[in-house]
Amino acid sequence: MTAANLIKNNFMATIAKQWLAAKLITQKDFATLLEKSTVMSASVHPYIAIVDNKLANIKTGKPITLEFLTQWVAKAHKIDYLKIDPTKIDVNQVTQVISQAYARQHQILPVHVDANEIVIAVADPKNTSWINDIQKIHRQAIKRVHANPIDIQRLLFEFYGVNRQVQSAKKMHKGVAHDPILNLEQLVKLGSNKDINADDQHVIGLVDWLLQYAFDQRASDIHLEPKRDNGLVRFRIDGKLLKVYDLPPTVMAAVTSRIKILSRIDVAEKRRPQDGRIKTLSQGNREIELRVSTMPTTFGEKCVMRIFDPDAVTVDYRDLGFNEREADIWQQLIDRPNGIILVTGPTGSGKTTTLYSTLKKLATPEVNVSTVEDPIEMVDPILNQMQVNPKINLHFADGVRTLMRQDPDIIMIGEIRDLETAQMAVQASLTGHLVLSTLHTNDAPSSINRLLDLGVPDYLLRSTLAGVLAQRLIRLLCQHCKTAEKVDAEKWVSMVHPFDIQPPKELFKATGCDECRNTGYHGRSGVFEMMPIDQGIRKLIKNNVPSEKVSAAAYQQGMLPLRIAIAQLLKDGKTSLEEAIRLAPPDLH
Repeated sequence: MTAANLIKNNFMATIAKQWLAAKLITQKDFATLLEKSTVMSASVHPYIAIVDNKLANIKTGKPITLEFLTQWVAKAHKIDYLKIDPTKIDVNQVTQVISQAYARQHQILPVHVDANEIVIAVADPKNTSWINDIQKIHRQAIKRVHANPIDIQRLLFEFYGVNRQVQSAKKMHKGVAHDPILNLEQLVKLGSNKDINADDQHVIGLVDWLLQYAFDQRASDIHLEPKRDNGLVRFRIDGKLLKVYDLPPTVMAAVTSRIKILSRIDVAEKRRPQDGRIKTLSQGNREIELRVSTMPTTFGEKCVMRIFDPDAVTVDYRDLGFNEREADIWQQLIDRPNGIILVTGPTGSGKTTTLYSTLKKLATPEVNVSTVEDPIEMVDPILNQMQVNPKINLHFADGVRTLMRQDPDIIMIGEIRDLETAQMAVQASLTGHLVLSTLHTNDAPSSINRLLDLGVPDYLLRSTLAGVLAQRLIRLLCQHCKTAEKVDAEKWVSMVHPFDIQPPKELFKATGCDECRNTGYHGRSGVFEMMPIDQGIRKLIKNNVPSEKVSAAAYQQGMLPLRIAIAQLLKDGKTSLEEAIRLAPPDLH
């Protein structure tokens, strides 16, 4: 038996004995670990070899994971455990502490540096041979933390690889003057050949890493923001922006240019905003769409990419957050042969996902589903999609007019922005088509006044409007760390007014742990306000009708406002009162 095998086998046997003594595993699982320890391959990491047995913690009933094992070993060696969150690490700074070769040799990864100490994540708590070397070089205290060895191995490659690409790109531009501040007159100079070549291999690798990193971190948006000294890379995760990297200004410009090339927009034009799209594959070979938007700012071009994951589009509305009642009402609305159905809410409230999920369910071989969008959010072969193009005077209204001649059954209009588009939507509905579209209003009842304000005649709106769905995205509590708290009766009553809904015995609040990046939240869900247009509401569709009157009528026919949908999530322990109030302030009665 080799020395490496002996060490690994001893480790597995030791862990098995400790867990049996602590009554974490059964005698049968203990025997399995001992048996596996004698035949384990030297190429398999001992942590992986243990976790691959899919043991259950008999105290909690939960599976024994790699993180549980890492925490156990950290506690046994009396050092802190760390779940590494790459978004909270200054990659430029930590990669200056030691070389990649030295880090790989000892399987260590610097994760934090300040004036007092250097924090280093270790894969093997027993290995301390490197501490004196680093102390001699940096003359600072060293703090060790134990992290998942697989994470350390992966991030060693990513951090040093990305930093090497950034430094290589900087060297190519060494000696070339860079304007620290770009005013409007200087913006015209940005198209010159002073920039790093966007086709350079280092820049290509950097952009590839950036996109894959965003997919892995469940980001919904990527922000590239040029600043005076450094460019800022931020991801929006679960609705919040997190800083993930700093790039030198020249490298930031090259990265932005590379993204513009991928999205097929004019690389030389840096004085005006542009829009484009990228379709790429994630590591799991899933197609992912990115909508790209650039705009000139004081320090250069700002670029934002919105990520659309096709896996988020589903034909089961319950996966979006609909309860059974809401799913049934929505199904009844979209089963209509004609009429206008609106989805309302602010930007980033999930309207696109709801519409595409609906269209995928409706687009059968017997039905012609056509869309006119600005821009096309997700390309789908089962739909006939047209993009608005103001440069050639192809606007929403023109698009709908064209679609009317294409023998459609169902038309989706990206957004109703003006009277002409609204009139075309009404016309399409009157001629026997089902029309779906979006509108920017705070709730469902106010969408009626919004259309009337645009100039749609009330008698036409009464004849065509079938239903309105208002929605938001609410953050869900992390199931690993949420904690119970007492119900604030006053806030609860304000939240559910004018409905008399009894509060639960307890609510839950966000705490924060490694699984949720110490935010207390993990994932989001849709919350909805569903307003089918019945005869009672239809009679109220008149010019200057107060939205409060429409709301009262909608409540009478069974509509539940957004606040009540959120209150139900509170009762179910899925979100916090703080998040509920942030999303839908209590009714001020």
